[in-house]
Amino acid sequence: MILNTTHSNTEHKQIIADLVGSSFSLVQKLKMNGIGSKRMIIDKVSPNMQSMMNLVSDINYGNIELRPKGILVRINKGLKNFTWIIPYYHLVIYKINGSSIHAQGKFVHFRASKTFKENKKFFDKLMDEKIKYDMQYAMPQDL
Repeated sequence: MILNTTHSNTEHKQIIADLVGSSFSLVQKLKMNGIGSKRMIIDKVSPNMQSMMNLVSDINYGNIELRPKGILVRINKGLKNFTWIIPYYHLVIYKINGSSIHAQGKFVHFRASKTFKENKKFFDKLMDEKIKYDMQYAMPQDL
């Protein structure tokens, strides 16, 4: 689900909390060494997300925020902000010449630039959180 989060809206906050959980507490954020990525350059998006990209040749930026049950991909288009809400059970990540996040029939590809390399620890943390979430619902092994 993609929301226009340019202006604060309590209904949007409730939708985000229902889908991916409310934000981590300050203590949890400190223990995790932060929950947000640095700004990354968006190289390519799926055709159904093209309306959220700048029409001129400006660089598009985005960042990712961890939540207990998923992630928020925030995309900036001029003065507008869009948030793509992705629960962990929808999330698929490919690391090919950067990183590509796929879910719900959409994708965002982040360019392998200097800022992307600075986010390596963040992507490792993201994968750890997804694995922790998936392990809650793992089927027991046959004995």
